[in-house]
Amino acid sequence: MKNMSSAPPKTVHRSSVPLTPSVKLKYVKLGYHYLATNSVYLLLIPLIAVTLTNLPSIPSLLEICNQNPTLILAVASISLSLILAVHVARSRRSVYLLDFACYKPSPAHFCSRELFMEVSSAPGEFTEDSLDFQRRIMEKSGYGQMTYAPTGLLTKSPPDQSIAAAREETEAAIFGAIDNLLEKVGVEVREIGVLVVNSSMFNPTPSLSAAIVNRYKMRGNVLSYNLGGMGCSAGLISVDLAKDLLQVHPHTYALVVSTENITRNWYFGNHRPMLLTNCLFRIGAAAILLTNRPSDRRRSKYQLRHTVRTHRGASDKSYRCVFQQEDDRNIIGISLSKEKVKAYVPDFKLAFEHFCIHAGGRGVLDEMEKSLELTDRHMEPSRMTLYRFGNTSSSSVWYELAYIEAKGRVRKRDRVWQIGFGSGFKCNSVVWRALRNVDPNCEREKKNPWRDEIDGFPVHVPKVAPILS
Repeated sequence: MKNMSSAPPKTVHRSSVPLTPSVKLKYVKLGYHYLATNSVYLLLIPLIAVTLTNLPSIPSLLEICNQNPTLILAVASISLSLILAVHVARSRRSVYLLDFACYKPSPAHFCSRELFMEVSSAPGEFTEDSLDFQRRIMEKSGYGQMTYAPTGLLTKSPPDQSIAAAREETEAAIFGAIDNLLEKVGVEVREIGVLVVNSSMFNPTPSLSAAIVNRYKMRGNVLSYNLGGMGCSAGLISVDLAKDLLQVHPHTYALVVSTENITRNWYFGNHRPMLLTNCLFRIGAAAILLTNRPSDRRRSKYQLRHTVRTHRGASDKSYRCVFQQEDDRNIIGISLSKEKVKAYVPDFKLAFEHFCIHAGGRGVLDEMEKSLELTDRHMEPSRMTLYRFGNTSSSSVWYELAYIEAKGRVRKRDRVWQIGFGSGFKCNSVVWRALRNVDPNCEREKKNPWRDEIDGFPVHVPKVAPILS
């Protein structure tokens, strides 16, 4: 994990630091990037110079113009077309976030800490040491009593881990989020030209993107993509992919859907690194509608400013930090490593008003708070999302943004930084700028998952919350 140092940043004077080979290479890359992106203009310079030196005198030029008006018109038209083509090629379309929605399961899915331990104890698969380990994790997790889990795991014995149950869980989540979103924005499904879906651990055939196309009868030429195995940061990867697609497909909408599946990935072995997934992950999904239509700017909430993707998969430790495998009894699970990468971190509080840090767990948030030197208010959306909804994987940053909106904190021109961490190891960022104040009391915000309970937050979350036997 990048940027995880708890030590205060040291002041470095640029003038006193010699250029290292990596820094020199950085400037070489910047120079190359400049030459590549401005190559058309640079090539035109010698062409223009040669043309000017070979031009006839002004009287001769006027005589040519009088004798060949059609030729001059053709040359002017071609020149104008070239200028416009270069301008269009270099211009990047603005991408706007029209709105988003998060899935809120019914109370039938409530999973209190006590119910979690009851479900874990029932099958008789776990040793006493494993149950005690899970109990201690839950007591320190920062979770409240109203996170959500699949009913097939909560109410059935033995737990239902069938593909049918997994489909039921995932489709309820993604369809619920999309239904809420479409109701909020009033956009016709046939207007959506791009669909990007991410689910790390559940990727059935037909794909989840195909399930959405089928459910909503999307048009036949929709560009659909299904991302799997990319972990909790995949939601921001999906936004980045949709952004790139909107650069080449004008006047369209892109629907991004982020979720994760618990049913198929509940672990019934006793290998501790794999037991962590049972304790941490909960039901959640988010649907986001992006647009590149200039006319949609006035009714959009945010403009996409930056996307940054960092992949440390070349490191073996990073590659194996979240790893699906069998334990010594050939039971499949996901092993979570505690390896962290420490690095210098600048003062990001000067650059952003709001932080949406993936609610991966209490330890993750504690480390991020220290390394980024953030305040309790900066961390509030992440900690309250972890308390109320648990780790909903790639969709967690959207529950956090929904929290900020429900609190009425988003003002025009505010900058929002979403940070996601995922298997591989990947750290991805998206930066948004608010285009208007977000009024939590307007009609459009009734679908906010926090709306009916936001007045009860923030709450105090103890370091240890004992589970009642």
